[in-house]
Amino acid sequence: MTTTTADAHPSRSLAAFAAQLRFDQIPAPVLRRAEDLFLDWVGSVLAGKGSRPVETIATFARTMGPADGASEVLISRGRSTPWFAAMVNAAASHVAEQDDVHNGSVFHPAAVVFPPALAVAQAIGASGRELLVAAVAGYEVGIRVGEFLGRSHYRIFHTTGTAGTVAAAATVGRLLGLDADRMLHAFGSAGTQAAGLWEFLRDAADSKQLHTAKAAGDGLMAAYLARDGFTGARRILEGPQGMGAGMSSDADPARLVDGLGSRWALPETSFKFHASCRHTHPAADALAQVVRAHGLRPDDIAEVICRVHQGAIDVLGPVTDPRTVHQSKFSMGTVLGLISVFGSAGLGEFDAHFQEPRVAALRQKVRMELDAEVDGAYPRRWIGKVEVRTTDGRTLHGRVDEPKGDPGNTLDRAEIEDKARRLAAYAGGASPSEMDAVVARAWGLADWPRATSLLPAAGQSAPKAAAAAPTAEALAN
Repeated sequence: MTTTTADAHPSRSLAAFAAQLRFDQIPAPVLRRAEDLFLDWVGSVLAGKGSRPVETIATFARTMGPADGASEVLISRGRSTPWFAAMVNAAASHVAEQDDVHNGSVFHPAAVVFPPALAVAQAIGASGRELLVAAVAGYEVGIRVGEFLGRSHYRIFHTTGTAGTVAAAATVGRLLGLDADRMLHAFGSAGTQAAGLWEFLRDAADSKQLHTAKAAGDGLMAAYLARDGFTGARRILEGPQGMGAGMSSDADPARLVDGLGSRWALPETSFKFHASCRHTHPAADALAQVVRAHGLRPDDIAEVICRVHQGAIDVLGPVTDPRTVHQSKFSMGTVLGLISVFGSAGLGEFDAHFQEPRVAALRQKVRMELDAEVDGAYPRRWIGKVEVRTTDGRTLHGRVDEPKGDPGNTLDRAEIEDKARRLAAYAGGASPSEMDAVVARAWGLADWPRATSLLPAAGQSAPKAAAAAPTAEALAN
């Protein structure tokens, strides 16, 4: 399906694309990348085990939901309804700050696509191929909605919470087999619920996990309601009182239908290397480059000037004195302090050292300045530029055009597997043998005859990789 910028009803075109997408229409490299992103997501979920905000949402789900159900809650090995399982898994996806990100839309697709995809697939007995098609639909829709909403949206709104609600609706709608008209109604119900504001960062509040939980759950609900005839606004995205009108000053409806079926946005998604807000990564890589090249010690650094885009200033600027581990991941100074002192800004470094005196001292030496080149390239490209002034009077420069994890500097499958295993081990989310089975299943996701549990319940042995041939129904989809 190819559309033009003159599309008269982009919401309908996007809904039709999601409803009609078939497995054999998706290029093999896109499917393989979807498997990569799935494994990366599983690691991020398991790293969220034990996080207070995540466990609070999990407690809410246990209190309000049934004691058992068709869908897997990965951090607890329990089960619930698809709605509650999707909510908890989505909350857990987004707390370690290791889940994927699409640069151009400034959107984290995995956290809101895979939780409802897995939950619903398990509930209805969908195949791996059906799950993959649904996930691709969710990525393609969510990324385009994020691009449509534009830079002005992201200054106030957390795009993963807003565009993510529509992405989740597309994912679940595809699994439920909604036709184009009902998919459009699902978009309408999803869009009218879309929310997520950045103000929480100033208070070190827990809202970021609520954003992904609600996006996954509300999108799932919208799709199920549409299946049963519930109607929604037909122009919820581009209408005069829709998301673009209410949430953006630079919304571009042409972005909603940009190359549908020819330009695949999913492979444009980046993996996160550092355990921090993606806006810190370009500068972190550039500083690491300077430190390595010149053998700098923390005491050698008098000042670090980060040349950044406006989005980094908008999101990171309010965090000047981080009070929690999670808030510190949105502090440019903390991230660069960890890079300078420990050479890494991983989960362990944040947990153990974000308040260490050497890191805090470096934090005070870091400032951000808007850079015309960097800002002009953003959000398509996230350039990292730093100027390091040393105590002995030198001025050193670092530059990274593609941070580690970007499509042009991506992680290969061995690196993705290693990352997922480390994330699973971080909070005891899964044992090495359990991850052996998860990895095997992820690399063979298209061959699953039926979506079953990824992890065993307590006391059970790890499941073996599904290797049976896909069903005839799966081949048709």
